[in-house]
Amino acid sequence: MIRGARPGDVDGIAELYERSFGTLNFLPTLHTLEEHRGWFARVVAEREVWVWEEEGATLGFIVLGDATVDYLYVEPGMTGRGIGSALLDRAKTRRPDGFSLWTFQRNEGARRFYERHGLCVIRLTDGEENEEKAPAALYAWGRGAIAAHGA
Repeated sequence: MIRGARPGDVDGIAELYERSFGTLNFLPTLHTLEEHRGWFARVVAEREVWVWEEEGATLGFIVLGDATVDYLYVEPGMTGRGIGSALLDRAKTRRPDGFSLWTFQRNEGARRFYERHGLCVIRLTDGEENEEKAPAALYAWGRGAIAAHGA
């Protein structure tokens, strides 16, 4: 079930993020779980955050900015069950004019997922702009977002 995130969800979100991000073995570890908890406490308080919850466990979450998807993560081992698709559909509903998002170029699973769901690559970078210093891909969905990026 998808519902709006609450302050009590912060630990589950941070722990899921840590597990999911940890599967990206090409990235350096830059932050501790405690730092992630602090960060996501601010994110939940300030942004639009949706969680997929089953039997009290957070199995996925999405964070929306004004015209961005800032985070979309699903519990490792739970992909392919429609959780990510449902969360991305929520973003499309909540941001009907479109949105953009970043992923790492080497995150092939995420890239296939976004492309299957109608997002287009707008730009590829060498990674100098992100803290991981890893090549990234900017995706967009919707005419408004694509036009905003000059594509």
